[in-house]
Amino acid sequence: MTGERAWSPFAPVHLLAACGLLSGRRATTHWLYTDRLRALYPDVEINPDVLYVDEEQILTSAGSAAGVDLMLHIVRKDFGTKAANEIARRMVMAPHREGGQAQFIDRPVPRRAHDGLGPLLEAVRRRPAERWTIARMARRVAMSQRTFIRRFQESTGMGPGEWVIATRLEVARFMLESTATGLEEISRSSGFGNPAALRHHFRRHVGLTPTAYRASFRAA
Repeated sequence: MTGERAWSPFAPVHLLAACGLLSGRRATTHWLYTDRLRALYPDVEINPDVLYVDEEQILTSAGSAAGVDLMLHIVRKDFGTKAANEIARRMVMAPHREGGQAQFIDRPVPRRAHDGLGPLLEAVRRRPAERWTIARMARRVAMSQRTFIRRFQESTGMGPGEWVIATRLEVARFMLESTATGLEEISRSSGFGNPAALRHHFRRHVGLTPTAYRASFRAA
């Protein structure tokens, strides 16, 4: 194509729109290509502020990195949290990002394999119910709190507190999907402490109450 790369994050969504498959549907693409897509296909509801959009049979993502998040979303829907988490672990990824997260946040993948944070991240995953304060985590990796926060953000794309919450949500989701454990115990085991806190974070990050999530995703 003259003046353009042969492929871009815009191309797959452009193809779907050109075929009429996105007419009247929501979709996303890389924010650089949003205005162009809207101009060409005004009947498509383009959202440039999310990582991916799931319209049942039609799923679109905001570029290649967000495509990995979309892939994990599909695995989670079809095979559950455990399978998605296993894939993410093998790919050296932190907890899965929801589709509604902003495109402008770097994906939570460590950029340096030996940045000193790996053992800490694994410890939080294994023991999410412990009190993981910034001060404690910084001491564990022998950094000042300011350096730790900066290095953590650079490595994962999230602040330490945000990452801990995401990890605890993964534990809670897994328990809701795979066990009949009550909300009191799930709250304690995942690190939220009580059902009220669990419900608050579920509504904010997942868009469902824990009970509604279990009803939708618990394995038969």
